[in-house]
Amino acid sequence: MAPLILSALFGPADFDYLDGLRRAHFPPDRNVIAAHLTLFHHLPPSVADEVERRVAELCRAAPPAAVISEPVNLGRGVALRVRSPELAAMRADLAEAFATMLTPQDGQGWRAHVTIQNKVRPEEARALLTTMRAGWRERPLAIVGLAGWWYRDGPWEVAFRRSFRGVE
Repeated sequence: MAPLILSALFGPADFDYLDGLRRAHFPPDRNVIAAHLTLFHHLPPSVADEVERRVAELCRAAPPAAVISEPVNLGRGVALRVRSPELAAMRADLAEAFATMLTPQDGQGWRAHVTIQNKVRPEEARALLTTMRAGWRERPLAIVGLAGWWYRDGPWEVAFRRSFRGVE
């Protein structure tokens, strides 16, 4: 069975902004998924029901405050760092609950980001980073929910979506 990915969901305006950046700067032949903020890259499918139950509990809360803080270098790409202590705390609770099942990537410290460019030459990434940093200002980011996705070597397939309290 396919592994489960867990991500945050953006408000419509922020999704449009981030996905527009991704479409503009990600190599088109490699851009098979929309802009996203991954909380876990690979959870075993055997825990999908439990993950969904815990996500539903977390989403009874109001949406976590978040900001897009700065562009960062990925070496062969650029990401936008996201700061959200509340979302980080939710992720930490889930990481603790599923600690014995986490891959090394998911078990290490979480650095919240949205990748807008990847798999390009380092010079191209540095050029975009320089352009983006010029006049950069932090901006709020609407996190409206959490979603689970099945990964089957292509576009992700929705397993579940949950909105935070008060989000339509």
